[in-house]
Amino acid sequence: FLREGALLAGLGTLLGLAGALGYTSLIMLGLRTWWVDAVGTTQLTLHVSGASLLAGSLGGILTALICIAWSLRRMASISPRGLLTGSWLYQEAGPTAAAPATGRKSGQSGGGAARWRTRGRRSPGRSRNALMLAAAALGFLLASLAGALSQELGFFASGTLCLLALLAWQSGWLKRTRPPILQPQSGWAVSRLGFRNATVRPGRSLLCIALIASATFIIVTVEAFRRTDRSSPRDRQSGTGGFSLVAESLLPIQDDPNSPSGRESLNLSSDDTPALAELAFSAFRLRPGDDASCLNLYQPSSPRILGAPDSFLSQARFRFQAALSGSDERGNPWQLLHQELPGGVIPVIADANSMQYVLHKQLGEELVLNPQGEAPLRLRLVGALRDSLFQSELIMSEKHFLRAFPRIEGFRFFLMDTPPGTGEEVTATLEDRLSDYGFDVVPTAVRLAAFHRVNNTYLSTFQALGGMGLLLGTFGLGVVLLRNVLERRREFALMAAVGYHSGHLRRLVISENFLLLGWGLLFGVFSAAVAIVPAWQSTGGHLSLAALAWLLLAVLAAGLIASLAAVRAVTRSPLGPALRAD
Repeated sequence: FLREGALLAGLGTLLGLAGALGYTSLIMLGLRTWWVDAVGTTQLTLHVSGASLLAGSLGGILTALICIAWSLRRMASISPRGLLTGSWLYQEAGPTAAAPATGRKSGQSGGGAARWRTRGRRSPGRSRNALMLAAAALGFLLASLAGALSQELGFFASGTLCLLALLAWQSGWLKRTRPPILQPQSGWAVSRLGFRNATVRPGRSLLCIALIASATFIIVTVEAFRRTDRSSPRDRQSGTGGFSLVAESLLPIQDDPNSPSGRESLNLSSDDTPALAELAFSAFRLRPGDDASCLNLYQPSSPRILGAPDSFLSQARFRFQAALSGSDERGNPWQLLHQELPGGVIPVIADANSMQYVLHKQLGEELVLNPQGEAPLRLRLVGALRDSLFQSELIMSEKHFLRAFPRIEGFRFFLMDTPPGTGEEVTATLEDRLSDYGFDVVPTAVRLAAFHRVNNTYLSTFQALGGMGLLLGTFGLGVVLLRNVLERRREFALMAAVGYHSGHLRRLVISENFLLLGWGLLFGVFSAAVAIVPAWQSTGGHLSLAALAWLLLAVLAAGLIASLAAVRAVTRSPLGPALRAD
């Protein structure tokens, strides 16, 4: 049997490898075509490592063999008489769901008698375990919310412990004895019999619930981390800082666009365009360099740097995820950029996403520009913005910028406040009148959405994989259900003999499957909701209830298909021989 299982595991592994290559090839095709805006290149190709394929194959085969060996170990303890009569099928089951309905005596099944394990109505040990796991999950959750633990540890620990607590409670629920069902042939009573059939094989039922719950957990958490800017366009603590437009020029602009003389020099008179009268600029100096956002597939060695004017720093716009101590009494972390650090180190602020995932730096660490040159420039990260439009650059004060880059003149990066409803008119006017400078204007919401698109694209790839796992688990549940049905043919034959018709049997099987599906989906969604609280509170997220609803409906539909397959096996199988064997 072990050799037979090894052969089947090997064939399954080959199919799995083919599926893995097909899935990754499809993802790469999507990144080159549908999602090309998220990666900015069509030159991505699939790299297949023989070592990784071999390691994955051996891991899959070894796992399958361990499971098979464990099952055979349990089979070896069954007596030959039990194997011949089939009573081993009931040795670890509680009283069958059909026993009260058919009048069968508890403890009898098939051609032989089997002694069932006696269980009480409660499982205090499992209840205590569930409470302890739930308390531990709550502890990790509160510690992560308070900042005592990292978000990653809080996410995995609280989510996993919560799921284990629910499964421990479910295990006790499945192994409880229950009173007989009255009026066993009524519609609701038949459904209750189907629910109770899930307790006949508590280990199998719990495994199915755990599989569905785990896949649901992944899908819900991935969906929750999708980024979207839901704040008001005028909210100064949002990712846009309350600015409506962002612009960049190819040539530096020397004049101050906020002063009357500067506007006259730049031909920005408001006589023929009233919207320009209320237009306010925040002009930044720009030192060109590498893009420090997720749009850059490579780690930048010399990132772009902005020199922020004092007027901008004093407005306390944008929201910070973290900052070093030393901000002014009003709690404005932007004032950290005015610090004079020892050794000529210049304080800078970056977006938290760029800092962690692109620059691979943490708050308080230093970044050295031109390290091999005669005058290396040391920059210290003193603040991290939360999901802002500054993901492509570092920001320092204008004073430090002029000292570090004295040869760079003028302004090339601009943030603008516009009157409501005038964005398109102002954009067209500025690009026309400042065309000699190569002035390019885009809405701040569009710039921020471009960064979100990258994040959401990669989340989509992971969610697709999780969805495949969930569908696979659903059909796996159908396989387990079909096995249960085939093992209980004599029971169904006896039920048919005492008056149950095919509709009753169909409802019986579907009810059992939907109970397991429902518990799995519920446990997965609840555990995911607990796990994402710390990270969601810190970084923000958007849970698309409509998308999740469609996905869960697809899972229920797949479960219905699996149930119908099992029902077909029941109704088309000849029950006469099974009844005579009983």
